[in-house]
Amino acid sequence: MNNKKIQLDSISQLIDVMDELRVKCPWDQKQTFESLKSLTIEETFELAEAISENNIDEIKNELGDLLLHIIFYSKIASETKLFDISDVAKSITKKLIFRHPHVYGDLKDIDENQVKNNWEKLKLKEGRKSILEGVPKTLPSFIKSMRIQEKVSNAGFDWVSRKEAKNKITEEFYELEEEVRSGNLENIESELGDLIFSVINYGKFLGVNPDNALEKTNKKFTKRFMLLENKLKKDGKTLSDTSKDELIDYWEKLKK
Repeated sequence: MNNKKIQLDSISQLIDVMDELRVKCPWDQKQTFESLKSLTIEETFELAEAISENNIDEIKNELGDLLLHIIFYSKIASETKLFDISDVAKSITKKLIFRHPHVYGDLKDIDENQVKNNWEKLKLKEGRKSILEGVPKTLPSFIKSMRIQEKVSNAGFDWVSRKEAKNKITEEFYELEEEVRSGNLENIESELGDLIFSVINYGKFLGVNPDNALEKTNKKFTKRFMLLENKLKKDGKTLSDTSKDELIDYWEKLKK
């Protein structure tokens, strides 16, 4: 038995299990697109966490959970003849072939950046009025900013050099400081957003995923702060009765 046959048989078995659960399990019977939505989002974040931690077993498990959700949605839709899992597979296959003319068409010998640029042009040919139309409104703000900047960059709208991107951070920082002096909270919020947006863009020029970078800092800070709490406890102290200078001294020692 070849590998593809094994893979198809495994997916077929999962579809059979889903069919049976939809008939025999009270919880599965009650699920709808809407009731599954938040669970799907949760599973996506669990997959992202497993990837960040490079936990291969958990990546496999979380991919299984997401695959189940795809089959679940397709099963619910098939019951009212909206679509089924076959339609889902055909739809993405058709899209992939259309968006890869350098593989399936006459467009040859293009590099990665040209592939990205062409990808956005092809999306517009599919009927979208803007290259930003496909950015989900419900994405977390940080990730949404990354996707917006990635898309406009692929379309050719971007700083030419890393230096220009860095200078934009400095410019936005001074504009923020000016609004801080004025005390206008609405303008301060706006300029802070501009500054964060510029830092995210700079990360792209550095070849660093800003969301991953921030999450690593979150984990590093959390770990170090919990060590600080434990150290204070061993010394018979608490955060509230320790001076700022002492806390800074503890913190610097933990960093080392």
